Amino acid sequence: MLDPVFLHALLALVSGALIGLSLGLIGGGGSILAVPLLLYVVGVGSPHIAIGTGALAVAANAAVSLAMHSRARTVKWPCALAFAGSGVAGAAVGAHFGKAVGGDVLLALFGLVMILVGAAMFFRRGEGGNPDVRLDRASAPRLLPPLASTGFLVGGLSGFFGIGGGFLIVPGLVTATAMPLLNAIGSSLVSVTVFGLTTATSYAFSGLVDWGAAALMVAGGLGGSFAGLRLARHLSGSRRALSVVFSTVVIATGLYIVWTGIGTLTAPA
Repeated sequence: MLDPVFLHALLALVSGALIGLSLGLIGGGGSILAVPLLLYVVGVGSPHIAIGTGALAVAANAAVSLAMHSRARTVKWPCALAFAGSGVAGAAVGAHFGKAVGGDVLLALFGLVMILVGAAMFFRRGEGGNPDVRLDRASAPRLLPPLASTGFLVGGLSGFFGIGGGFLIVPGLVTATAMPLLNAIGSSLVSVTVFGLTTATSYAFSGLVDWGAAALMVAGGLGGSFAGLRLARHLSGSRRALSVVFSTVVIATGLYIVWTGIGTLTAPA
């Protein structure tokens, strides 16, 4: 029989690898997976600690994937920084209110968001977009308002539910700027990193981060990120199929979390 401490460490490493794989492969999903993995696989007892720990692990893994995408020149830095900058304020506000909501209620709402995001992924259209889009002095009056407003909204949802928001950021960037999907994926990792750090800092000051589990997930995520980027290069033509498969997993997990949350809330005291 495996030693419980060793098993806990192994599960945290594997969970981190899955998060890194998702971020490296399709630029999101790690944040959505982090909380249920910490709760139901790693065995973290508190939803709030799972949110704080997951936010820290995802932010670190997203930073690794961002560095790789930056080397591949798929990051639209001015657009990404403008989106992330406005999203920081939203993430801080969202994290403040998220800590004030009961853990079981937060889980049920989180599951509902997973279902909606998974459905949006499933019906998302092909890549397209304008590869030459850029934020500069001439385009600022047109691009800054949608970038700022969408960034604040996505940041607020990210902070409230403790998710990096990759699957919300990508369509938000595409809608605000009409950039290609590949550029939106790379650029979204700026916000995933910043939002995750903002949420993790807020939760850390409240003592709601499991530092040991976070470190193990970051270590596992390093290998996952490299593997995800290698797979993305080889399977780029199947990105739509991969998104459909992943959206199905997200929806199924969301349904389970909603069912679990509602069952806890309706259970006799």
